[in-house]
Amino acid sequence: MSKKILLIEDDKTVRENTAELLELSNYKVETASNGKIGVEKAPVFQPDVVICDIMMPEMDGYQVLENLSKDDSLRKIPFIFLSAKTDHKDVRRGMNLGADDYLTKPFEEEELIDAIESRLAKADILNSPQTKQQTGSHLQSFEALKEIFKSEPVKSFASGETIFESGKTSNSIYLIEKGVVKTYKLDENGKELITAIHKVNDIFGNLSFTKQSSFSEFASAMENASLFEISTEKVKDLFYQHPQVMFEFIDQLGDHLSETKSQLMDMAYSSVRKKTAQSILLFSERLKKNKLSQIRISRADLAAVAGIASESLIRTLSTFKKEGIIEVEGRNIKINDFEALEKIV
Repeated sequence: MSKKILLIEDDKTVRENTAELLELSNYKVETASNGKIGVEKAPVFQPDVVICDIMMPEMDGYQVLENLSKDDSLRKIPFIFLSAKTDHKDVRRGMNLGADDYLTKPFEEEELIDAIESRLAKADILNSPQTKQQTGSHLQSFEALKEIFKSEPVKSFASGETIFESGKTSNSIYLIEKGVVKTYKLDENGKELITAIHKVNDIFGNLSFTKQSSFSEFASAMENASLFEISTEKVKDLFYQHPQVMFEFIDQLGDHLSETKSQLMDMAYSSVRKKTAQSILLFSERLKKNKLSQIRISRADLAAVAGIASESLIRTLSTFKKEGIIEVEGRNIKINDFEALEKIV
């Protein structure tokens, strides 16, 4: 079944040409000539990817993204900005709002297709049964507590941004709506020691309900993330009123502790080199590229799937490059030696 793309672009020539090349690549395309029309079409069309210009009449691209983020059925859809604006502040603003990628006009056909396939591959990987099993999330039994979180405003964090710091007073817990978050401690030399990788529907933060406490670790976004924050007092009141929700929370916490133990075992016994190789091969497989093609993957996406820090991933990619296993040009990775990667795995 063809994947669906909603293309929001006010320039008629760009809109028609882009729609044509996407259709030739076997995508089902719905177009909108401005942001307002795009926002109206999105819930009906339910696209797999949204491609949106920034400077448009009626409603600009930033407003489109903000509106779609308010809809539960649309907020997780990959969103790619397509614009002639190249200022770093514009790029950062879009990413802070939750955009997944940013392409500048004029663009190459292959660049656009690669960006789309990369976002679809990442969504497929993170939503696969294996990944969901690893997260230990029981969505059906967790809905009651999740709905309480979702009554709070969504907070956005850019990739690398700190969510909380060790030693600071803690009176909140967090639910991940989008993205990946790492919690970590620093040793006496300032070296980062990751304690857990948290994904969508995970709860983290201060889990003490009987006494005032401080955060014992740091937390930061490994990629652009959207979180719900709720006070521990509000959660405690909910437990008093609805004991069943408390039991669901305990079940979720138990699953999370089991997952954390597994993650720590993986971190201890599976090398960063192996995880990096596995993730590159996984993306290559999902993107269905032949062995001579480049794949367009952000380092943040690779780190998120591999479950390792971006810094460790970058060092490993540099090593692979020196060994001639891969070539790296910007966000493009070309695999020169598949057999070498497979041997690492």
